[in-house]
Amino acid sequence: MADLSMRGRVALVVGASKGIGAVTAEAFAAAGASVVVAARDTKALADVVRRIVSKEGEAMAVGCDVTDAESMRSLVDQTAGRYGRLDAAFNNASGGPMPAPLAELDIDEFDYGIAANIRGTFLGMKYQIPAMLAGGGGTIVNMASIAGLNATANLAAYVAGKAGIIGLTKVAALDYADQGIRVNVVAPGPILTHHLEAAGPQAQRLAGLSTPMRRTGSAAEVAQTVLWLCGDESSFITGSVIPIDGGQSAGNKPPQMYRQGEPMASPEVPPAH
Repeated sequence: MADLSMRGRVALVVGASKGIGAVTAEAFAAAGASVVVAARDTKALADVVRRIVSKEGEAMAVGCDVTDAESMRSLVDQTAGRYGRLDAAFNNASGGPMPAPLAELDIDEFDYGIAANIRGTFLGMKYQIPAMLAGGGGTIVNMASIAGLNATANLAAYVAGKAGIIGLTKVAALDYADQGIRVNVVAPGPILTHHLEAAGPQAQRLAGLSTPMRRTGSAAEVAQTVLWLCGDESSFITGSVIPIDGGQSAGNKPPQMYRQGEPMASPEVPPAH
């Protein structure tokens, strides 16, 4: 039997042109939601809508720039204009410069990383929250990263941006906890998206080995966590950071464990999703 737990609800996915955003949009639609997909790449968005409609789902694409206030306001207005309400939002857009030591970062590129992450998430919530209040409440999930909890070298803009998203999420959760709006944040570790696929098999293997579970995660695993956070099953959860990291945030698990002086081989790495 199909899971239609989102039937009758309207979900907005920002940063939905590919990867985790696209997979999450399709998961919302499969669960019965009407979905608005948003990103700068309107051609890729059209492909996402086609896939949803081909499975008898309901979806609309809207081009947007998360760093532009008018663009984000218009996105929510178009969502409400088409479907009359907004029940769930996933703020998944991200961006930043190529890795480099902090002092070597270009200032404009650093500013863009902060704008795409912190400003984009702020603008998303700024316009999503009033629309949800008008409908009696809703749920928001923001996209951070394990890098927002535990810093990663050479990623100053990305780490600062994701840490800022976590802070914004907690404030928003507190501001609206008694008004029917829940706000949470997911913090993925190594996920097999187009970025990691492009990096090649060796990078994928090493990414998997960096987790205690000895594998990478899948976009579908992130999507299901987002849907759970937007569903009734998580109704007493707000202001929380949910790691999706195969145990990375719990601590370190060496590749080899030792028992009575004898080395134990590390578990075989399961194939990436």
